[in-house]
Amino acid sequence: MDITERKMTKIAREAEKLVLYTLRESGIGTAEIDYIHALRHHAGATQAQMAELLHADKAAVARRTESLEAKGYLVRRENPADGRGRLLYPTEKAEGLKVSKAAIETAFYEYLTATLTADEQQAFGALLDRLYRASKTESRAGFPHLLAVAGGGEV
Repeated sequence: MDITERKMTKIAREAEKLVLYTLRESGIGTAEIDYIHALRHHAGATQAQMAELLHADKAAVARRTESLEAKGYLVRRENPADGRGRLLYPTEKAEGLKVSKAAIETAFYEYLTATLTADEQQAFGALLDRLYRASKTESRAGFPHLLAVAGGGEV
């Protein structure tokens, strides 16, 4: 039984809606935000690597790459190991988007946690930290406990 009733996911979706609503003027959509986030963590990736990271088809990644380059969120540079290939890098504008998104999410979560007493906030923060650390540990290990539950397939 899921005692969370997936409410963490539902709250995160509401935060994402606020981010998208706020960033609408920049012309950035959800898929592009995900792309920029992945590229910031994997600067110097190829389009094929981005497609793999994002679990997206190469044509969709090619369209997003072109769009984000035109909007100034990424640049392509020659691959020194393969003169024909191009490597992708986030621009300062992409880094600024991270700051904007984080500020919006912070404001949203501060608004929500303001409904709690100081003691409740402290307890909630401590519990949330435990859950976060457990999720990162499981993720870094390749989700062995969850894949076992799913019958060895991908979750």
